[in-house]
Amino acid sequence: MRHVLTTKRLRLFLLLCAPWLGGCLFAGTRHQGPVTDHFDGEQFENLVPVRRLTPSDVLDALRTEPRGVWREYEEHPPGKPPPERVGPGQLRVTFINHATVLLQADGLNVLTDPIYSDRPSPLSFVGPRRVRPPGIRFEDLPPIDVVVVSHNHYDHMDLPTLRRLEAAHQPRFIVGLGNRALLDGEGFGRVEELDWWQSTEVAPGQTVTAVPAQHRSNRGLTDVSAALWAGYVLSTSGGPVLFAGDTGFGPQFAMMAERFGPMRLSVLPIGAYRPKAFRPVHMGPREALQAHKVLRSATSVAMHYGTFELALDGQDEAKYLLLRLLAREKERPRFWALGFGEGRDVPPLD
Repeated sequence: MRHVLTTKRLRLFLLLCAPWLGGCLFAGTRHQGPVTDHFDGEQFENLVPVRRLTPSDVLDALRTEPRGVWREYEEHPPGKPPPERVGPGQLRVTFINHATVLLQADGLNVLTDPIYSDRPSPLSFVGPRRVRPPGIRFEDLPPIDVVVVSHNHYDHMDLPTLRRLEAAHQPRFIVGLGNRALLDGEGFGRVEELDWWQSTEVAPGQTVTAVPAQHRSNRGLTDVSAALWAGYVLSTSGGPVLFAGDTGFGPQFAMMAERFGPMRLSVLPIGAYRPKAFRPVHMGPREALQAHKVLRSATSVAMHYGTFELALDGQDEAKYLLLRLLAREKERPRFWALGFGEGRDVPPLD
């Protein structure tokens, strides 16, 4: 049975086709540099080829695949303010919303892909509205030392939130190649670009390394794949911590496992995995569990779900599918689907 293209599906179609509709009006910046194994001088490439979707692909998926249920906006009380810092050897992870996760390790506070805006959009009145507030109030954030941004899509590089962080915390911003010019143009003070496998010291004895992700980038029609997308590995005294960014499942996980060894913690995306055409660039719960195993991760945390309706999977669909998959495992992995605003201490590697 073919599904009717309802008003909600039409709105979702327009959202998913924003890269084609946005034109150069909202285009991001472009990287200029030498040709490498993943940059041809104009565009970045994934480790394995990923076919780019067309509007007709999206329209066909919206007509043929079921749309999951999303509730109207619900107010929720904020989570308990995180500690100001954690001590040597300690690691605490707090899920705030979407891909925004607070990592506190060895006295350092790192925030990933922060978004506190109501909509991930170039315009405040267009685009999917969040269905719940962030789990931690902006005012309750501890001092933020480092902000890592995986790529320039609006739900990951949210300029209004980044401006608030710059004003309140003056953190160090770490981005992929080609993204610094955008933040420099906004007047940000400390921005550093990294290529895949490049590292930078963020505190004495602690580094952040950019690692490959399987995704794409653009903020409009004219800048497709012109800036790099990435994940990040933070070194801690108890073992490496991975923030995978927005990614599909690919060979990058085996490469990370070989280079860094077992992960102390992996923060892995599980949402926006339907329609099936999205799977090459958006992991679902099955792929995230597979990545957990390939990484030999002692602990993993799910993210990228339940905040914005960006695809066909429902608000709670990815989370509950993950929990069902974990329940079927002979030895249940330590893979947490934290509540919004929930924080937990993560043990070191054995």
